[in-house]
Amino acid sequence: MLPHLSRRHFLATSLSVTAVGLGPASAWSSIVHSDPSRSAHAVATRLLGKRAHSVAFQLVSSPDDAPWYAVKAEQGRLTVTANSPVALTRGLYSYLKDEGLADVSWEGDRVDLPRHWPNAVGARVKSPFRHRVYLNTCAFGYTTPWWGWRRWEREIDWMALHGIDMPLAMEGQEYVWQALWRENGLSESELQAYFSGPAFTPWQRMGNIEGYDAPLPQAWIVKKRDLQQRILGRLRELGMTPILPAFGGYVPKAFAEKHPEARIYKMRAWEGFHETYWLDPADPLFAKLAGRFIALYTETYGEGQYYLADSFNEMLPPIAPDGSDAAKATYGDATANTKAVADVDPAVKAARLAAYGEAIYASIRQARPDAVWVMQGWLFGADRAFWSSDAIGAFLSKVPDEKLMVLDIGNDRYPDVWTRSDAFKGKAWIYGYVHNYGGSNPVYGDLDFYRSDLKAITQSDAKRNLKGFGLFPEGLHSNSVVYEYAYDLAWGDVPVSDWLKTYTRARYGQTSPALLSAWSDLQKAVYQTRYWTPRWWKSRAGAYLLFKRPTLDATEFPALPGDRDGLKTAVSALLALAPTYGASKLFRNDVVDATRHYTAFELDACIQAAIAAYQSGDLTKGDADVKRLTDLVLRLDALLGAQQETLSSWIDDARAYGDTAAEKVYYVENAKAQVTVWGGKGNLNDYASKAWQGLYAGFYLPRWTRFFAALRQSIIDKTPFDQARFTTIITDWEHEWVKADQLFARHVPADPMADAKALLEACR
Repeated sequence: MLPHLSRRHFLATSLSVTAVGLGPASAWSSIVHSDPSRSAHAVATRLLGKRAHSVAFQLVSSPDDAPWYAVKAEQGRLTVTANSPVALTRGLYSYLKDEGLADVSWEGDRVDLPRHWPNAVGARVKSPFRHRVYLNTCAFGYTTPWWGWRRWEREIDWMALHGIDMPLAMEGQEYVWQALWRENGLSESELQAYFSGPAFTPWQRMGNIEGYDAPLPQAWIVKKRDLQQRILGRLRELGMTPILPAFGGYVPKAFAEKHPEARIYKMRAWEGFHETYWLDPADPLFAKLAGRFIALYTETYGEGQYYLADSFNEMLPPIAPDGSDAAKATYGDATANTKAVADVDPAVKAARLAAYGEAIYASIRQARPDAVWVMQGWLFGADRAFWSSDAIGAFLSKVPDEKLMVLDIGNDRYPDVWTRSDAFKGKAWIYGYVHNYGGSNPVYGDLDFYRSDLKAITQSDAKRNLKGFGLFPEGLHSNSVVYEYAYDLAWGDVPVSDWLKTYTRARYGQTSPALLSAWSDLQKAVYQTRYWTPRWWKSRAGAYLLFKRPTLDATEFPALPGDRDGLKTAVSALLALAPTYGASKLFRNDVVDATRHYTAFELDACIQAAIAAYQSGDLTKGDADVKRLTDLVLRLDALLGAQQETLSSWIDDARAYGDTAAEKVYYVENAKAQVTVWGGKGNLNDYASKAWQGLYAGFYLPRWTRFFAALRQSIIDKTPFDQARFTTIITDWEHEWVKADQLFARHVPADPMADAKALLEACR
């Protein structure tokens, strides 16, 4: 998406061109580091109100490194004892759920407390995982770019209640990068051209893109600085250990041009964006920049111990057959670079990778001697042709075992990385799942798999230096049940059937055999899908066929995962229980989500039927299928107005983040671009597609309507359908949609259960 030049000029001139110095150390050291048990009590107060006064938190020292808690309730007094602040809050929440008193989720909270606390015997619950980790670097683009403190405070409370003690904390780093590059001679105009727009900052930070939808307003940078100071203050109060950013080697193009003598490699143009530039860790500039970044970060936000540096996220290391790695070549391409590396002496490849790993760690350690280098292990699965077991071993070989932590995030998609790498050769590592990609929200997960898989990993003799478990979603706000169950499993094994009894009672306030039967059907129908394979079909993104850019070969699109008939049975059973459970907002949310997921099967079938009918020359049937598609999409769009997120809520949050009219326009365009065209000239359009009110009726349906009109006309004209021409036309339309000043408003259905039932009946 290319912003209007007038808007770009307005924003550029509205940015502060005065060098903004970093805040003094007092900016972060003034944060109140209160007694951790008091911090746990504050979480309880935000959840329980005045009843939190009847809860006593006792933090005790323990020689046992494993986190544990115990809850005792008698004579109207509730006491939670634990050996860590997060274990205190986790203990409270576990008790509330077990007694059916509360559920805390992205969709909302249910809290219903009795006059007297139900008795509890105080049995100790211990986690087999030293750390419970959370968040993905991409979530800071797909979900949080428009979050303020109120929303972050709620998320941190959610983390604490779910027992998470090690979240990624990636907000606010642009402020430090800006200062670093200013110190190294970049002008204000060069800085304005460097930083990408708010919803695309994660890929800027990982070196995939540079300057997309620039300039990034200075107001956003400063707001995120202030926000990160509050975030880290709260995390530290709760005894959490945040994972902070570090320098991974990527430098601005302007910096590379100012240092022609430096060993700087031009990396590949990732997904259709222009190339980026990576500084060899062997170059003296690398250590200088890395050390200075952490020094500036510490000055702004305080000291840390765990620092994330990902140098090769979907980019291959620069290694040429002769070892020279000429700087003017382009590296990081998964095809060309792999072919070149095939000719490299294995000893040369291993030596180069070992040197890279050693230098990256040393660059962090020079500034923080006690630091632990953290890296995501995604690359080892995504680029497995390059990252053989020997290559992984070489890259990690010269870093002390306890000074490197690998986040093995993709075990729901790449489950063999840890075994293929011999548990990362003894390095500390975290086991986990991505689950969510791009913030897309099909209804899926695999509850039985999570249980059996976590049991297997904890009992494995091959796990070596495993330190924890985590969930690493690229986007939030979908499939809460997955996160609820997985983080419960991090504290102990419980069968799905038993767990659902506790979950439904806590979430809806009551349960019954009929409800459990419906949920069992739902689990079997959709929650036995480990990875949502349709979202990436023929290199085309989009959660469902309806969400993909229209193409004539859509008739080849495979059936969606799951049991369609079983899902209909489950949804029908849930809707039959609406008279009993329909007053619960969370029940309504879950039923609507399941209904729209079932409707997705019907919508995709309508698309395929219409294409087939038109191709056969049956215009009457094709027209009828398109009419049916249109009717179902509009009815579904209307139903989704009661859900947590809509297109209007995403846009409204973006608009509210702006302080000026120009900023508001810019943020709205940036937000709309991410959930649709994404950017670049690669395959990322629709990668972040959402099942939201507004997108169904305002974006997905108009695209397909235009496609069917063009296809129909080609049949009438007896000319071949020109797919390439249509793709060009619809791509232009998408970008015009992003720029259009169109109002989207949330429309809440008066009776979502009745509407869901009618929609279900309208589906075949």
